[in-house]
Amino acid sequence: MAQATPLPFDNSYAALPDRFFARVAPTPVEAPVVIAFNRALAAELGLDAEALAREAGAVFSGNRVPEGAAPLAMAYAGHQFGNFVPQLGDGRAILLGEVVDGEGRRRDIQLKGAGPTPFSRRGDGRAALGPVMREYLVSEAMHALGIPATRALAAVVTGEPVYRETVLPGAVLTRVAASHLRVGTFQFFAARDDREGLQRLTDYAIARHDPDLKQAEIPALALIERVAARQADLIARWLGVGFIHGVMNTDNFSISGETLDFGPCAFLDTYDPRKVFSSIDRGGRYAYASQPGIAQWNLARLAECLLPLIDADGDKAVEKASAVINAFPARFQAAWLATMRAKLGLTTEEDGDLDLIQAFLALLHEGEADYTLAFRALADAVTGDATALAERFRQPVALSGWLEAWRARLAREPGDLAARSAAMRKVNPLFIPRNHRIEQAIASAQEDGDFSLFEALQKALSRPFDDQPEHAPLAEAPREEERVTRTFCGT
Repeated sequence: MAQATPLPFDNSYAALPDRFFARVAPTPVEAPVVIAFNRALAAELGLDAEALAREAGAVFSGNRVPEGAAPLAMAYAGHQFGNFVPQLGDGRAILLGEVVDGEGRRRDIQLKGAGPTPFSRRGDGRAALGPVMREYLVSEAMHALGIPATRALAAVVTGEPVYRETVLPGAVLTRVAASHLRVGTFQFFAARDDREGLQRLTDYAIARHDPDLKQAEIPALALIERVAARQADLIARWLGVGFIHGVMNTDNFSISGETLDFGPCAFLDTYDPRKVFSSIDRGGRYAYASQPGIAQWNLARLAECLLPLIDADGDKAVEKASAVINAFPARFQAAWLATMRAKLGLTTEEDGDLDLIQAFLALLHEGEADYTLAFRALADAVTGDATALAERFRQPVALSGWLEAWRARLAREPGDLAARSAAMRKVNPLFIPRNHRIEQAIASAQEDGDFSLFEALQKALSRPFDDQPEHAPLAEAPREEERVTRTFCGT
């Protein structure tokens, strides 16, 4: 396979024992065409964006492997909808290698949809255009919203079909992550009773993400606690913007605290805490409001893996790990309250804030209000004009009593009302990756080769808190006939 322009790879995962991964090269494609290249991210990674742009089609399709790359598919296991699978692994993703960015952070560069690997389980290892476009848009939108997430460096159409329920155009996504370590990675070694592998993985995870924990009394226990802290903050931020991951299996649950994998994900339109979009989540396991509980469940699975590294006495190990896992709900609640207070314009804490927040959410549910636009309209209501807010409710609700209580609470806050309104606009986005707009962009690309809406969404979503009159239609809630009720996994 031809070599591309060198990239400043500094590969550490490839130096681990062979059982951690399978070495595999990307499978070349027929006619790659770049549909998106993230120049700003390339520069952030310390790459020569201009030189790379000239070779983007070949490099980001897998047709040319950059000098210094060490292509591999990572091994991992996982609980999928509560059922344990002892071997999953990267079935359609290939880690090219790692770079150290301008801030000294180690970042994975991975091709998703680059062909079969030893973990493909009879799959083709490919990705369809639609899921690649979805992940590109949503992952970059999450970054712009200030939510930790993997990033999208490039998207390439392969010129080859993939076969799902129908024949679809193929594509490859280039994904950037702090790492691709996940709970399922630990489960892979625990399921094999590979104590040495588990220790090596734990040491690697700590060295890569939390080097200060090397000095902890029990590093493995400290790692669980650190992962729990990151996940509590992450899930709180998800709920703050109405995000539903859709498939929070342990193999999609990152150690770094980044949002990982954007298969059947979606954002709330009308507020419903029980809302599920994913077509494969038939029992509602990963519904919007269930996500914090699932995070705790996933953390418990991580703790189970690490018990042998916590204490030689099994009972003591369970006791120590349980204390960390049982503390998660309070940790999450604190993070969620901080997120929701900011959305209501509150900077101080009072005992009645939880009731105030829950009362507003109940009104949103009762009135079938658009979650994003209702919170955005609160910024106008700060100064007394609640017209825009009232218009966001599809069904009439008794809003005046809540507004009176909220304004009384705001009156006890420091600062003037104008500053409060401005601050709320910085945490309550106007633009989110609307499900119907993503589907429209995918349909236009697949059916007509038209990527104009995809490009417009990239621009609008990169500035989610700005008004952007030129993109105003992209902020609108869907009409009844435009609503998307199901989203699908790319496999």
